[in-house]
Amino acid sequence: MAAMSTPQILMIEDDARLAQMVSEYLTKSGFGVAHAADGQTGLEQLQQHAPDLVILDLMLPDIDGLEVCRRIRSLPGALAKVSILMLTAKGDPMDRIIGLEIGADDYLPKPFEPRELLARIRAVLRRRGDNTSEAAAATMMRFGTLEIDRNARTVTVGGALADLTSYQFDLLVAMAERAGRVLTRDQIMEAVRGRELEAFDRSIDVHMGRIRAAIEADAKNPKRILTVRGVGYVFAKQQD
Repeated sequence: MAAMSTPQILMIEDDARLAQMVSEYLTKSGFGVAHAADGQTGLEQLQQHAPDLVILDLMLPDIDGLEVCRRIRSLPGALAKVSILMLTAKGDPMDRIIGLEIGADDYLPKPFEPRELLARIRAVLRRRGDNTSEAAAATMMRFGTLEIDRNARTVTVGGALADLTSYQFDLLVAMAERAGRVLTRDQIMEAVRGRELEAFDRSIDVHMGRIRAAIEADAKNPKRILTVRGVGYVFAKQQD
């Protein structure tokens, strides 16, 4: 990944005017910004330069943003874990749900205020920084055959590596650190991203479904992350 002193952002967006405006704004805010006008070019730049975060538009001239997201998540090694902030059409929750399901870390509907984009970028990068801090990286958490390594940011089940995005890893850690406590969706989001941003209500449900698919023997009959109807979720202390 890029040097911590200047976080690097790759914007994959075919609207040249919007891309220029965002690039200038983020550059003034202390980021390095590269731009790709289509999905294939964006994928090539991603593999060449390994940015810290990708701003990904859904509507691209060659490959749609959802497919670009899928391809990023299938790349080898650390490239697959890059944070993705997806730009979606305003008022279309299905695009947001699908984007989260296939691995986007956050979303922002168009049109948007540059300040909100900046706040969301900082929140995503802060989550990464928080989890490389001394407090977050101190220990390995074990729950039966489930092991969470906060230092390496990996999750294994029975020795097999679980496929989680950076945001889903953070959600799992937040739940595991509060094992046995019933948490509302708002409490879970607060634990991961703070109060400064409003979040899409159902995004937590989408991510929990993805986490279950990665760590449960039977995602339809979960034993690790349980739903408490009308309240939220609880990470079970006793497992396996």
